[in-house]
Amino acid sequence: MTGADRSTSHSRSQTPAGAYDDHLARVLPRAREQRVWTPADGPLPSLFVSHGAPFTLDDPRWLGDLFDWAQAMPKPRAIVVVSAHWEQAPVAISGAAAATPLYYDFSGFHPRYKTLPYATPDATDLARRLTGLLGRTPVHEFTDRGLDHGAFIPLMAMYPAADVPVVQLSMPSLDPGALLGLGARLRPLRDEGILVLGSGFMTHSFAVFRRPELAIDTAAFDEWAVDALVRADVDALADYRAKAPGAAIAHPTAEHFVPLLLSVGAADDPGSAVSAIDRMVMGNSTRSVQLT
Repeated sequence: MTGADRSTSHSRSQTPAGAYDDHLARVLPRAREQRVWTPADGPLPSLFVSHGAPFTLDDPRWLGDLFDWAQAMPKPRAIVVVSAHWEQAPVAISGAAAATPLYYDFSGFHPRYKTLPYATPDATDLARRLTGLLGRTPVHEFTDRGLDHGAFIPLMAMYPAADVPVVQLSMPSLDPGALLGLGARLRPLRDEGILVLGSGFMTHSFAVFRRPELAIDTAAFDEWAVDALVRADVDALADYRAKAPGAAIAHPTAEHFVPLLLSVGAADDPGSAVSAIDRMVMGNSTRSVQLT
């Protein structure tokens, strides 16, 4: 994988506890019976999720938090996800055929994580809708590229029945304005029962593993981001490099923060953000938010 989601050496060496198997056994009946969105529900929210590394699939609390979050909404008719781990210009889409194999874009973790399946249904209709929505330039479909770990790991927790069609969009740029614009173009999908999901990490610092005292910087960045969201200060969020405290530590590179701008751009009210998950893990913020 990219260095972006490597765990500590301790986490890489430990044998998975199998919590995901236990999670599936416990929640699959509820996941399958979840009520599907209807027009009477109104627009679905846009979401930003701090997606985690593969071993989070064996973190019972993380699994439970994401599943409960998904259960608090109607089941989407389909999902469009933009992950920190795919930058491709112009904007492109992943394979839309049923059961397109996952893209295991990581290494250094237990081999089991490359055997867990997530075979989602045919998403051809969604792919067609996206290509029509995204402009006159043809949108290329990478038919052999399945969902990467920034997409499938949170979705395996949220929708473990794998019964919702999913298409992943690439980030055409790491420029915050580009992601805001892409989110705005996706906004109409929410009225159709399609979930728009940005997947990154509220803070993404490896320096804090080596120097735990730097957690003061990641915490300060997280607090700033929450305040900017509440104030609907989209300009500040877009200019986070200059305006956010601790930005150089919290996000030495941009790819895990800018998916938040996608989710903000897809919202009707940028100031509507509510934190669905709010905790620090290994010095980083796993904050995940919902906007309407």
